[in-house]
Amino acid sequence: MSSSRRNFIKKATVVGAASAFGFGYSHTASQMLKSALGDEKPADPISGNAPKPEFSVDLKTGKLRLNPDQTVSYTMCMGCSTICGVRVRIDKKTQKVLRVAGNPYHVLSSEPFLPYETSVRNSFQALSRYQEKGLLSRSTACGRGNAVLDKLTNPDRVKVPLKRVGPRGSGMWAPISFEQLVEEVVEGGDLFAEGHVDGLRAIRDVKTPIDPEQPEFGPKSNQLAFMAPFMDGRLRFAARFAKLSFGTVNFTGHRSYCTLSMRSGYAALLGDWKKQPHLKPDFLNSEFLMFIGTAPGNAGNPFKRQGKLVAQARSEGRLKYVVIDPVLTNSDNLAAADRTSWIPIKPNTDGALIMGMIRWILEKQRFDEKFLRQPGPAAAKTAGEASWSNATHLVIVEADHPRHGHFLRVSDLDHKPARKKGKPAPAIVIEVATGKPVAFNRAGPAELFFQGKVKTNDGKEIEVITSLSLLKKEADKYSIDEYASICGIPADTIVSLAREFTSHGKRAAVDTHGGTMASNGFYNAFAIVMLNALVGNLNWKGGTSIGGGRFKEIAPGPRYNLKKFPGKVKPRGLGLGRNHFPYEKSVEYRRKVAAGKNPYPSQAPWYPLSPAMSSEFLTSGLNGYPYRLKALILWSSNPLYGIAGMNTQVGEKLADPKQLPLIISVDPFINESNVYADYIVPDSVLYESWGWASAWGGNLTRVSTARWPVIEPDIAKTAEGVPIEMEVFFIAVAKRMGLPGFGKDAIQDKDGNKYPLNRAEDFYLRAAANVAYSGSAVPDISDEELSLSGVERITERIKKTLKPEEWRKVAYVYARGGRFENADQAYQGEWLKYRYKKPMQIYDERLATSRNSLSGKRYTGTPTWMGPKLSDGSSLDEMFPAKKWPFKVVSTKSNLQSSHTIGLASLQQIHPKNGIAIHAADAAELGISTGDQVRVTTPGGSVVGAALVRHGIQQGVLGIEHGFGHRQLGARAYRIGDQLQKANRLSGYGVGINDLGFADPRREGLSVLTDWVVGNVARQGLPARIERA
Repeated sequence: MSSSRRNFIKKATVVGAASAFGFGYSHTASQMLKSALGDEKPADPISGNAPKPEFSVDLKTGKLRLNPDQTVSYTMCMGCSTICGVRVRIDKKTQKVLRVAGNPYHVLSSEPFLPYETSVRNSFQALSRYQEKGLLSRSTACGRGNAVLDKLTNPDRVKVPLKRVGPRGSGMWAPISFEQLVEEVVEGGDLFAEGHVDGLRAIRDVKTPIDPEQPEFGPKSNQLAFMAPFMDGRLRFAARFAKLSFGTVNFTGHRSYCTLSMRSGYAALLGDWKKQPHLKPDFLNSEFLMFIGTAPGNAGNPFKRQGKLVAQARSEGRLKYVVIDPVLTNSDNLAAADRTSWIPIKPNTDGALIMGMIRWILEKQRFDEKFLRQPGPAAAKTAGEASWSNATHLVIVEADHPRHGHFLRVSDLDHKPARKKGKPAPAIVIEVATGKPVAFNRAGPAELFFQGKVKTNDGKEIEVITSLSLLKKEADKYSIDEYASICGIPADTIVSLAREFTSHGKRAAVDTHGGTMASNGFYNAFAIVMLNALVGNLNWKGGTSIGGGRFKEIAPGPRYNLKKFPGKVKPRGLGLGRNHFPYEKSVEYRRKVAAGKNPYPSQAPWYPLSPAMSSEFLTSGLNGYPYRLKALILWSSNPLYGIAGMNTQVGEKLADPKQLPLIISVDPFINESNVYADYIVPDSVLYESWGWASAWGGNLTRVSTARWPVIEPDIAKTAEGVPIEMEVFFIAVAKRMGLPGFGKDAIQDKDGNKYPLNRAEDFYLRAAANVAYSGSAVPDISDEELSLSGVERITERIKKTLKPEEWRKVAYVYARGGRFENADQAYQGEWLKYRYKKPMQIYDERLATSRNSLSGKRYTGTPTWMGPKLSDGSSLDEMFPAKKWPFKVVSTKSNLQSSHTIGLASLQQIHPKNGIAIHAADAAELGISTGDQVRVTTPGGSVVGAALVRHGIQQGVLGIEHGFGHRQLGARAYRIGDQLQKANRLSGYGVGINDLGFADPRREGLSVLTDWVVGNVARQGLPARIERA
């Protein structure tokens, strides 16, 4: 073949591949084209321009040869909320991070992960081709984990304290000293020539009530709100300042606009509304999995681990799974053949699908009868069950009974029962063996479908029904054909799913996540997770797990108590979200009753079942209900971008200092929310910070991940030479204000000796000591491992802070990136080692006896099908009918980009923008082609973007990938002093789905659409229409 013909074919092939590479990846395709055509010559023909390896291993002897110019350290990733363990390669001369990969000791980065006692030297060897160990011990970072190091050198990074010098939101800033920053935010004053502003000292009053006539609001210190990120390893330090020292009840992370629907569904199932635990499948041993509202390999948590394990099990034929989603994701493809399937569903109708499955399972008796009949822990143990449920517990259904909706208890039959103080009397079941009512903790197997009357000791009768019977009543409200019509999934598919799910014993499970974040999200999620109860898979190998937990870090540990200190404040009062407090106990309610008025509706929804909700902080604080805010602290938080509809609701209000007088941000970047701040405090990022985190889920053994400064933070320093970051700022503020828990004698060891908290490491290194000594203490580190791991760079700080006998053990932990229990500790026979002890709730008594504060109606205590709702329980679809709004908008997730990674140069080159996905049939009807500019409109706003026509989406649905369409994070120019920071247009590419969110028309004042029971933000299934722009 001639050279010219060969080159022509090569170029034609490359051009064809580039054309097919896909929408949103055009820049990557062009770079591939340039390289393939020989326009750019790499430094090496094989490895290109990659840095030299950090080490090499002799394939014959296994001898390790280190690169003397590099260091490899194990620490924590911050590319997403999974927070995997990573190994970071650092250039010793420049102190720049060269590359990031996985930590082979870490359960979230490797399978199998190395035994903890493996030496650091051998951990390097395990990654190599020596004896092909690397094939087994390969430890990786995902695409985002590889790219996130760009944050360290991002030109838009805030490196000095900033004070606004123009109007809020103007993008005009002046650099100020750390001393000025602390003085002004603490003392307040006429800070901006706009009038007096109260500083934190004036706001912090833990005794005087906000409103003496409404004491449930709590003290004036609650008028500071603190919005934090996810559990990134530093959250508990921030909570120490805000909650336990300053004394505000209004401190929380992002749960209300991330996963609150799922967490609440599990709270109902697991009977713990305070902690809201959740379950994850045992991915290693499951035989059949259903993913609803999440997608392995595309989203979910643990993102990387579940994707790898599911793909491996699928390839080996051990696992089949289905993904039920309006949009086709990476989770299913042709290569997987019949081991996976994608089932498209209408948005927000997950509950209809599941209730159809539940109806069939109950009708055909495909549930785990042996498990469900066990009414208590003693009976479960006798039956060999790893958990139990309240399926047999009797519920009072007599309409006029004062305890209607509550469980029938021993105290209802005998008014003088013996019981523990503060605990309700035991619930009653009908024992199979005797046919009589017996306390659940004394009974053997009990009746599942009893309905009738039970006599009390004084001869009266009470009408009761079992929990499982109530669930069946809810499932029977619709036929399977009706459920099929609602969700868009054929009836025979619903039956097939139910049959498959109940054909694997305990080794089938369902997993869900943020796809349930809708205005009916709670009941959808409750229904989904109820499937796990019907097959009794909790605590079983191949079933579901509560997780292995963590080693003691902050809580009272074997060396130090980092939670207790003199003067510690217990936050009290009603939070801005009107959460964890029933409306019926409020002064507002009592006043209305006293005046002879109907106490319903309340002025705005109350959420007595929910935790603190940051999604209500801004709207409620600006509405002044229950009270107004005086100050807001944003720490690595961007609610105006992350909460659907929030920007349009509060953006203009935040621009007015009279509405919220003081806004302080601690953040390495300027985002859509802190652009309205009065002060921005720089912060360390990624591998510059201290911290202690654990796996969010999916780990069967204990995990404590160390976050430590493997490189020096690239930010300004205090006069003492300490980098200005979150911890340093709050320590300085606390010491100036004289707050407890900081400064001299703030930390106490197990023997009562006291130590200072003046620097971040004072806190985190003592947490490390707790980890090192938890259970059996770890060994002392060798000098070789200090050098190999890079921990020698912090050795002097460890020695200075800790006791002589502690420092080498702590260094041993940091050398491995944390402490990780070995994999062989995951199981005890067919049971999991770490088991959830409470029962699975078929019927949740607390839910069933709570009321909607707008309508006054009680909630349903079991899963049920309810369509999307407004806050008073009325129909969202009736308010916004399909004739006017024929489409539903859903958010999808990229496996590369996220809401905070759009500014990363490497990801911008790969995936710089999103599109608006539309089904091919819908597009053809509207005359839309891929690449056309289209406008999507909802009741809250509109966005214009490029159409992406595809078959992998449910008809009538528009899919928009979250993480794009930024107005800040580099997308807009701003001025710091005399310097103009230019805009990077790539950071603003695409459309932001949350610009389409809207207010709840049933609420007065500022609001966003939320779930009507628990208040999670609704970002899925928004009514919409689409047209060519």
